[in-house]
Amino acid sequence: MVEHFLMDASALEAILRRDRAVIITALGVLAALAWFDLVWLANDMAMDGMEMTGYRMVPTGQSRMMPANLPWQPIEFAFVFAMWVVMMIGMMTPSAAPVILIYARVGRQAVESRPFSSTGWFAGGYLLAWAAFSVMATLAQWALERAALLTPMMASASNIVGGVLLMLAGLYQWTPLKEVCLSQCQAPLGFILSHGGFQGTATSSLKLGLRHGLYCLGCCWALMVLLFALGVMNLFWIAALAILVLLEKVLPSGRVIARIAGIASFVGGVWMLFQPG
Repeated sequence: MVEHFLMDASALEAILRRDRAVIITALGVLAALAWFDLVWLANDMAMDGMEMTGYRMVPTGQSRMMPANLPWQPIEFAFVFAMWVVMMIGMMTPSAAPVILIYARVGRQAVESRPFSSTGWFAGGYLLAWAAFSVMATLAQWALERAALLTPMMASASNIVGGVLLMLAGLYQWTPLKEVCLSQCQAPLGFILSHGGFQGTATSSLKLGLRHGLYCLGCCWALMVLLFALGVMNLFWIAALAILVLLEKVLPSGRVIARIAGIASFVGGVWMLFQPG
C-alpha cells in the first residue's frame, strides 16, 4: 500500500514538473472548446438564415427562434450572455496565455512548488473582467435590436451606426488610455512584479488577475464593440480581431500595429457611411 502510494506521488510529481505544458494544454483546450461552440452557433444561424423573416435567432445552437416583435425573455438574455462569454474566452485566451504562464513561473520560483491553484484563480480573475464586459455587450445587443439597428442574424442594420462604431474604434486606437493599457499587456512580468508579485492566496490571485483583465479590457473593448458593426457571429471577423489583439500584445511593434489598425478602422467607417442602405 505504501509503495503504491509512493508510486502515485512520484507520478504526480513528474506531471507537476511539466507545469508549463499542463497550463498551455489547459488553455489550449479551453480556447478550442470556445471556438467549437462559436462555430456550432454560427453554423446553426447560417442554416436558418433564409427563414428568419419576422423572427430573431436565439444563440442556443438548436435552431431556436423567437418572434421579432416579442420582448426578450430572461432565458434569451442568458443565452446571449453565454454566447458573449464563450466568444471572449475564445478571442482573449490566446493573448492572455503569456501573463498566465509567467504568473505560474513566478509562483513556482517564489514558493518552490507548483502553484496551479493560484494560477487558476489568476486566470479566473482575468476572465471575470471579460464576463463583466459580456454583461454590457448583452445589454448593448438588446438595445440595438430593440431600436431595429441589429438584424435577426446579429449584424448591423444601419450603415450609419456601423460606420460610426468603426470610426470611434479607430480613434480609440490612438488615445493615451489605449497606450497605457496596452503597455501593461505588453509587459506581463513587469505588471506582476509591480503589483506585489505572486499572490499565494486564492483571493489575492483572483484580484490580481481581475486587475490585469481590466487593463486588457481597457486595451481591447473598442475592438470587441466592432462586432456590432461587422457581425456579432461573423467567424471571419471574430478570428481577425482575435489575431489583431494577439499581435498588439506579443509583438514589439504592437503599438504600431494598433495605430495602423486604427487608421484602417477609421477609413472603413468613413467608407461605410457612404454606402447605400
